[in-house]
Amino acid sequence: MSAQRAVQVASAQDVQALCARLLAFNRKASGNSFDELPVQLASHDRDGTLRGGLLGDVCAGWLAIHVLWIDPELRDQGLGSQLLLEAEQQAKAAGAHSVVLDTFDWQAEGFYLRHGYEVFGRLPDFPPGHERIYLRKTL
Repeated sequence: MSAQRAVQVASAQDVQALCARLLAFNRKASGNSFDELPVQLASHDRDGTLRGGLLGDVCAGWLAIHVLWIDPELRDQGLGSQLLLEAEQQAKAAGAHSVVLDTFDWQAEGFYLRHGYEVFGRLPDFPPGHERIYLRKTL
């Protein structure tokens, strides 16, 4: 029987070490590099006001989109499509073959479907009464 270990809040050094150890394990197990290439796009007005942007990364042949936000005043005017297309082009140039992302049922499922994404999973009650929706697209 092993002794119980104390569990506590991870320090910044712990987080860095945990990520490095998991990355090393993943590289050894899969043969992939798992190096991440950030994709960070922003759109500003002439006065410098941030009006939209996209944040993601390319890793193991996939673009993972984490954030796509458009100022409500500019929605349905093409900025989201422009950001998404640019991110996909950058990812493809970096060797990505596909894209993965998630959204919520009150956000942008229709937007992504119109851009060729397909739903591959739904997580009900996340948050309660809503769904988290997982989508992918082949580049």
